[in-house]
Amino acid sequence: MRDLLDPEQSGQAPAFLDEVAVADMLCQSVRTIQKWRVTGYGPAFYKLGRSVRYRQDEVLGWADARRRAHTSE
Repeated sequence: MRDLLDPEQSGQAPAFLDEVAVADMLCQSVRTIQKWRVTGYGPAFYKLGRSVRYRQDEVLGWADARRRAHTSE
């Protein structure tokens, strides 16, 4: 699945997502995504003018880095 979303392998420019799409992808509220952005917790983001955008591959990488096998990790 990651191969399908990797822009370097598909020859396409990286997909940019707004905070609504990121919230849906991570099963969080938009407000939570906004709070993460303020505190520096969430995935890296880009300010394009007045818009906030996230690269899809970076959001997936951020989520993958938080994968745990059990609760004691």
